[in-house]
Amino acid sequence: MSEITNASTASLGKGDAMQGIVERIYIVPQGGEDMQRVSQVEALANCGLQGDRYCKRTGYWTDVDECQVTLIALENLKEIEKTAGVRVGNGEHRRNLITRGIQLENLSGKRFQVGQAVLEYDRPRPPCSYIQSITEPGMTRALVGRSGICARVVQSGLIRDEDTIIVL
Repeated sequence: MSEITNASTASLGKGDAMQGIVERIYIVPQGGEDMQRVSQVEALANCGLQGDRYCKRTGYWTDVDECQVTLIALENLKEIEKTAGVRVGNGEHRRNLITRGIQLENLSGKRFQVGQAVLEYDRPRPPCSYIQSITEPGMTRALVGRSGICARVVQSGLIRDEDTIIVL
């Protein structure tokens, strides 16, 4: 059974529709390498996540179509794992933050606090053929319509597993 299936599934109350949780954090120092799971990371204003490829300017999409921070919903990863037959339980999705309990598309036009950092919605993050070239066949198709968002870091701060995500 994968890490995604085993992940915590506690739900937030109905009144908390604009609040969520950081389920997992991934970074990678160089484009094309395997994502590395970390339990905390420093988000750096106008840069991204400390040690991650886009903050270090070593990502595949640097200077082309980069995101400071990427987020993807655990609920979408569970659905992908169940229906698409591709592995997404160990960072293969290539996103930085796995969230739980918040509709990421509803963050459009908003700032939100993640742990001690403040992020701002940038745009949807559609999958590309490159992701499939470094993971496995079917990954791009599996992520279509559920591949997460890009955000900018507007205020530096520490982000940890299980931190709350709150819309400001």
